[in-house]
Amino acid sequence: MDSSAIFSLEGKGLRLESRSDIESHLQALRDNDNVREVRLGGNTFGVEACEALADVMKTKPSLEIADLADIFTSRLVNEIPPALSALLTALLNLPNLHTINLSDNAFGLNTQAPLVEFLKQHVPLRHLILNNNGLGPEAGTLIADALISLHAKKDAARKDGKTVPNLETLICGRNRLENGSMEAWARAFAAHRGVQVVRMTQNGIRQEGISHLLHHGLRHASRLRVLDLEDNTFTMQGSLALADVLPHWSEAEELGIGECYLTARGTTVLAETLAKGKNNKIHTVRLQFNDMDAKALKALAGTAKVALPALKRVELNGNIFSEDDPSIEALRELLNDRMREAGVDHDDEDAQLWGIDSLSDLESDEDEDEEDEDDEDEEEKDEEEGKEAEKEDDKSAVKKDERILKETEEAEEENVPLEVDKSVDELADQLSKTGLNP
Repeated sequence: MDSSAIFSLEGKGLRLESRSDIESHLQALRDNDNVREVRLGGNTFGVEACEALADVMKTKPSLEIADLADIFTSRLVNEIPPALSALLTALLNLPNLHTINLSDNAFGLNTQAPLVEFLKQHVPLRHLILNNNGLGPEAGTLIADALISLHAKKDAARKDGKTVPNLETLICGRNRLENGSMEAWARAFAAHRGVQVVRMTQNGIRQEGISHLLHHGLRHASRLRVLDLEDNTFTMQGSLALADVLPHWSEAEELGIGECYLTARGTTVLAETLAKGKNNKIHTVRLQFNDMDAKALKALAGTAKVALPALKRVELNGNIFSEDDPSIEALRELLNDRMREAGVDHDDEDAQLWGIDSLSDLESDEDEDEEDEDDEDEEEKDEEEGKEAEKEDDKSAVKKDERILKETEEAEEENVPLEVDKSVDELADQLSKTGLNP
């Protein structure tokens, strides 16, 4: 984006309390009639300062991106809601505002209300970034429910003949969403089936929640390109759920499931599912620290060669096999050959997007031999429990899903033109290279 279209106070470390405090910084924004992006992160704004800023922002219909990450450091709980409300109310008036980043701000139960109201109503929203907001399962449920309301609002606008974009990006990591909010999030994704990028890392979601999210939510996201659920807990139950829904994602390009305890059998099941050839656009797979063993590694190496022609990057550190395993050498050689064919040199900046990651934290498979029998028994038990849990999950959730899915199908059957904007891919690439991604 042209720098003249950006208004930035980013990283200045300003503490702005009153209208007079911020006044000297606002003239550049007032004078810019073509501003498309506002960056405010790394400062702290009081209520009056936010009100003054809002008065100017609401006069900028060209604004597309609002980066409001880390703008309330050291603010009291009772300061944040009115300050946030002033900013978000102003943004509601902007018809081209499609991206908002509110990461690193505290939005627990005491401060989430203005955000919830904004999300219910802002029809132009395409990209939502909420990392490290301290939501917890209760506030997380409120956010997900707000997105369900947003879908209804978008649907109503389409029925009125308006061109309305899908919600395409949802980044909500490090927010302690846990199992308690997964039913709401599943319903949100069942509604927003045009979502392309989902990153929900480090949320303390356990296998039951992962299974529900995948089976009743993300399986309907047929346009999904990027899924990152790293540092949650899958076990065999979650691995089976992932294997079940993977064939629905023919557009998938990146799969981030490192540090999810897929187990050795779970990673084998994953490799066997990918071998079916339904996901031939995948270029990156992250599987670090998953108790993956040599057998699963061999399955993955074989799958990479015959069923994943776009694969260029695999992350495997922290698993249970030797760095000298023949499958590692075969996989490394395969990815190096593809990199050369793509015209990428080892000295190029893009070389880091290829090959296998550092394997400095591998565990020896010999250390695990004595525990293999117990592990297999545990995994078999987990697999059976996972299947039973899925059956119960299906019965309890199907009625709640039917209404959302019916409404979504009716909306998608209408011949409504969708916005086409090359910036979607550019934004996804940008997000993957910034600190916004965990």
